[in-house]
Amino acid sequence: MRGRIVRGIAGFYYVQTGSRIYECKAKGIFRKDKKKPLPGDYVEIDILDEVSLTANISAILPRTNELIRPAVANVDLALVIMALIYCAKWFILHVVFGQIDAEVMGHADTYLMIVTASVPFIALYNAGAAVFRVMGNSRISMQVAIVMNVINVAGNATLIYGFHRGTEGVAIPTLVSRITAAVLIIVLLCRENQTIHIEKSFRWHPDWTMVKRTLGLGIPNGMENAMFQLGKIIVLSLVSTFGTYAIAANAVCNAVANFQILPGMAINLAITAVIARCVGAGDYEQAEYFTRKLIRLVYVCIWAVNLVILFLVPFILWAYNLSDITAETARGILYFHSMSACLIWPVSFSLPSTLRAAGDAKVTMIIALASMWIFRIVFSYILGGYFGLGVFGVWIAMVIDWCVRAVCMTVRYKQGKWKLIHSI
Repeated sequence: MRGRIVRGIAGFYYVQTGSRIYECKAKGIFRKDKKKPLPGDYVEIDILDEVSLTANISAILPRTNELIRPAVANVDLALVIMALIYCAKWFILHVVFGQIDAEVMGHADTYLMIVTASVPFIALYNAGAAVFRVMGNSRISMQVAIVMNVINVAGNATLIYGFHRGTEGVAIPTLVSRITAAVLIIVLLCRENQTIHIEKSFRWHPDWTMVKRTLGLGIPNGMENAMFQLGKIIVLSLVSTFGTYAIAANAVCNAVANFQILPGMAINLAITAVIARCVGAGDYEQAEYFTRKLIRLVYVCIWAVNLVILFLVPFILWAYNLSDITAETARGILYFHSMSACLIWPVSFSLPSTLRAAGDAKVTMIIALASMWIFRIVFSYILGGYFGLGVFGVWIAMVIDWCVRAVCMTVRYKQGKWKLIHSI
């Protein structure tokens, strides 16, 4: 039977023949001949089971074109972003954060100059890690991330406590760790035994239909992240007007808060990979099943982690050696954030992973941006500035943003329109 490969994940290929999509594996003859099926290929398949819709790919029909990505793809964009940050340094530090004390401004300038140089390398790592997750090999991404974080933490301890470096002791290990992670992930991607690997070629034969579909998913997601980060910068500029204690408390809380939601962010990556595979196979019943199962897992893990962190809050604040007013402010924020994360965060941020995996990226982008700019930013100024709640008001506004996202994402999911979008 003849069909076309519409998706390939972790050695499985989904071949569409008319209205049916078969889950296929390639026969060993292709590995012997150093051939690899690609999405878009027309192929011949041998049916194994009509009930489970499984088959083997027996032949690859002639191709009209193919797209091979070189090892340096997309680095140019990261370099442009790095250059723009350097050019906008004065504006960022003196206009956006113009209320910062002179001493804090000096440390910020040093940190920004060093860490900005790591932008191309973290871009390379993120791209490579995403490729491994698509292949179903998230272990590699995790291992490289562990190496990166170990280098960062060990470097911080060595430079700060061993060589008594201040801001440089924090920034330099960040740069070194990201360079290391980028090199490792690219080296691993060059191994030819990987299902998807970097070809030692600079040939470029684009399938513009495939490129258009890819950009249709990638651009909304990228715009969402970009505007989200811009919104965070605007909120931080507001926080800077509350004084140095507010800046310090906000920074500490952001660091700890990342650990409070870390299990959820990790499982979200799994949700994207699993749901994308279900959608690629046209099995939306399984997609719903795994969505429910994985979101329940997010709740369990976030509750477990937050119970531990809440117990450790006094020790964490002591370790940061904060002033009394800073410690008290941070304590209230962390308790509030922990409670909110346990109740609201999974629906607000895990459910959209299913929608994006199904190709519903534009709607999730619109919901996320509208909620961010209307509720988080506007309410930050209302609660933090007008009502005098300070930095705590900013975090309340963030949770309001979560609530709006949760409602909108749930409605979108229940409507079922994401099932009507054809994935790549």
